[in-house]
Amino acid sequence: QLYREARECLTLLSQRLGSQKFFFGDSPASLDALVFSRLAPLLKAKLPNGKLQQHLKSLQNLCNYCTSILSLYFPRDGGEGHPPPHSAGSGCEGEEDPHKRRNQLLSVLVGLVAMLGYAFLSGIVSIQRSGVGPAGRQPIAMEEEEEEE
Repeated sequence: QLYREARECLTLLSQRLGSQKFFFGDSPASLDALVFSRLAPLLKAKLPNGKLQQHLKSLQNLCNYCTSILSLYFPRDGGEGHPPPHSAGSGCEGEEDPHKRRNQLLSVLVGLVAMLGYAFLSGIVSIQRSGVGPAGRQPIAMEEEEEEE
């Protein structure tokens, strides 16, 4: 029942969009943002049961709609985005980014360095020097240098 209603909803969205670029003409509206936020994950995610995804991929205008928004507002190369040309039979399948793993690793490393830097600078984490000195001495906490700006 749920799949049937979801398929019907996708079909109705496809009929409403027709051959337009956006639901209300040539410029996006809040409805476009809402619809895209639901369709793009359904289109791009790897799902255990792909029945609904296959139905969406069969609705070429919704597929082109998502691809167009992705390329316009989320370009991969950082330049001006233009919808990629579709070859015959390509459907909605996007190319896998060849540097995806490297980019993910770099993102994690940058995030980790940023969090550690914040922890040190805010005093959440401090470095203490522990030495093997004469008996009765306590480890001395290193003072943070104050930055002069």
